Amino acid sequence: MKRFKELFIRRRRVFMIAGVTILVAAFVALTVFGFGSSGKDNGNGGEITESNINPGAERLTETSAAPTTCATSAASTAASTQAGTTAAVQTTGAQTTTMEPPVPFATAAAPEYPADYQSQWDAGYLIAIDNPDYSYGTSAITLSDADRDLLERLCMGEFGSGGFIGAALIAQSVKDAMCFEGYSNVADVIKYCRYDGRTDVGTSDACRQAVRFVFDDNGNAVQHRLLYMYNPYLVTSSFHESQNFILSFQGVRFFDKR
Repeated sequence: MKRFKELFIRRRRVFMIAGVTILVAAFVALTVFGFGSSGKDNGNGGEITESNINPGAERLTETSAAPTTCATSAASTAASTQAGTTAAVQTTGAQTTTMEPPVPFATAAAPEYPADYQSQWDAGYLIAIDNPDYSYGTSAITLSDADRDLLERLCMGEFGSGGFIGAALIAQSVKDAMCFEGYSNVADVIKYCRYDGRTDVGTSDACRQAVRFVFDDNGNAVQHRLLYMYNPYLVTSSFHESQNFILSFQGVRFFDKR
């Protein structure tokens, strides 16, 4: 014991440096692994996991009934372009500059009662969420060949990495903009909602299936209106976080208008 005490006194500086180094390493590990990807969602339950995905999602990609036309209004299209409606929207394109200082992430509205995932899946939704809007619903929209091609490429450019689910979320957002905001074609949604995803890089089978599911089969990814989305790994946006947060899928956050 005496020997150890003498050794400690002689080497105390070395022990102190080693101790500080261990503490710093532990703090860095906790920061990266404890608050990293899971911390992006602030533990609010909005991040979609496998438990949220419809077990029968693959069967839902099959073509079903023929679509009907959803009426759109030129007047509401013009109104939706006014400042404050869509002007602040930024989406998931390859944008690497920070627009604003970092902002706290919004949390999903707490449901009054626990959500029934199975009922959402039985209704045909791809993703069950904790805060569904039971009044949500849209009519099908018949796409022109040009709109279909553009939308399929947009889904690829916006969220091609998200596969069928990610593409369906984008397709539903476009469809919701057309039905609820009054846009009459995909090009106007891209222009006035400021979609930044490339549309010149082709598409994929998953994106084509997603467009068929949402538009031809009148399906939806989630039981809630989606109007805005962005990727916080690429930009920060106080506008988006001030809206009604619905869900996050693979880091991309989706919102309804507040």
